[in-house]
Amino acid sequence: MTGVHHWLRTRVFPPVPDAIRDDVALLRAHRVETLTPMLFLTLAATTPTAIYGGVETVHPFIRIGFPVILAVVSLPGFLILWRNRGRRMSVRRARRVIVESTWLSGTMGAMCSSWTVINWLAAPPEAQSYYAMIMAMGSLATAYCLSAIRFATFVNLGIGLVPIMLLMLTSGNPPEIAAGTSLFVATAFLLRMIVQQHDKLINLLQLQQQMRDLAHTDALTGLWNRRELDARLDQEIAAAKPGTHFAIALLDLDGFKPVNDRYGHGVGDALLCEVAARLRHACGVHAMVARQGGDEFAILVPAGSPLLETALADHLLAELAAPYRIDGAVIHVGASVGVARRPDDGGSAKKLFEVADRAVYAAKAADRASMSSVESVVQLG
Repeated sequence: MTGVHHWLRTRVFPPVPDAIRDDVALLRAHRVETLTPMLFLTLAATTPTAIYGGVETVHPFIRIGFPVILAVVSLPGFLILWRNRGRRMSVRRARRVIVESTWLSGTMGAMCSSWTVINWLAAPPEAQSYYAMIMAMGSLATAYCLSAIRFATFVNLGIGLVPIMLLMLTSGNPPEIAAGTSLFVATAFLLRMIVQQHDKLINLLQLQQQMRDLAHTDALTGLWNRRELDARLDQEIAAAKPGTHFAIALLDLDGFKPVNDRYGHGVGDALLCEVAARLRHACGVHAMVARQGGDEFAILVPAGSPLLETALADHLLAELAAPYRIDGAVIHVGASVGVARRPDDGGSAKKLFEVADRAVYAAKAADRASMSSVESVVQLG
C-alpha cells in the first residue's frame, strides 16, 4: 500500500514546486474558463436527446430529472463563464475556479454515469452499447476540458468510464468486451498523455520562473538587481500616503579595488558574496537588498519596517565591520553608506537617489579626512 501511495505521489500527483504554485493555478483556471463554456452549452443542448433516448421503464426522476438538472446547471455555468471572458484572473479566484470545477464536474459526472448505468441495465441487449458510447463521448470531452486539473480529470474518468467499462467487460458479449477493452486502452493512453502534459507544463513554468529570476536578480550574489530595485521603489512611492515614511540606503565598499589587484577577481567575487550575505542578515525580511553593480549595493526599507527606527547606516556598517576570511586570507574592507528618507529628503525616486548619493560621497570624504588626520599624527609622532 505504501508503494502505491509513493507511486501516486511521485508520478501521478507529484507536488507542485512552491515557486510556481500560483502560476500553475492561474494557468489551470484560465484553461478551464476557456474550454468549459462550450462543454456546458453542449450538455444543455443534448438534454432533449438524452430524455428521448432514455428507457421508458426507468424511473422518471432518473430518465428525465437527471438530464433536466444537468441542463439547469449547465446553462448558468455557460453564461457565467462567458461573462467572465477577459476578466483579470487573480490567484485567489483561480484557486476557487479549480475547486469549484473539480466538485461540480465530479457531481455532474456521477449523475451522468448513474443515468447511463441504469439505462444500460434496463435496455435490451442490442441497445446497450449506445449508452456506453454516449457516456464515453461525454467523459472524454470533459477530460479534455479539465486536463489542466489532473485530479478532476482522474475523478471524472473514473466516475464516468469505469462503471460502463465494467459492464461491457462482464457482459459476455464479445463485441462489447472488445469495445470495453478498447475503451480501457484509450482511457489509459489519455491519462498517460495528461500526466506527461503536466510534467511538461511544470518544466515550462519552472523555466519561465528561472528566466524571471535571472532578469531581476544579480547572477553573482543572488541579490535583487537595479531593475527590480527601481520597480519596488516605484511601487513603494505609488502606495505611499501623506506622512508615509520609508528609506533607501546606498552603500559603496572602500578598498575593494586593492583586493582585486592583490588577490585576484575570484577572491573579489567571493568577497562581494560575503558582503551580500551580511547585508541580507542585517536586513532580514524587513528590507530589500540589491546589488547595483561592481561594489555598489542598495537597500530599500519599506514603510512599517522596524529598521526605520534604527540608525540605518550604523546598523549596516556594524554588520560589515568584522574582517573577511576568504581562501585563507584575512581581508579588511570598509564601506560608505548614504541614507535618504521619504518624505524628509524627497518624494520621487530621482530625488531620493540624489540625496543618498550625496550622503555616500560625504561619508567617503569624511573617511578620507579622518585617515589624513591619523597619518599626520603618526608623522608628527
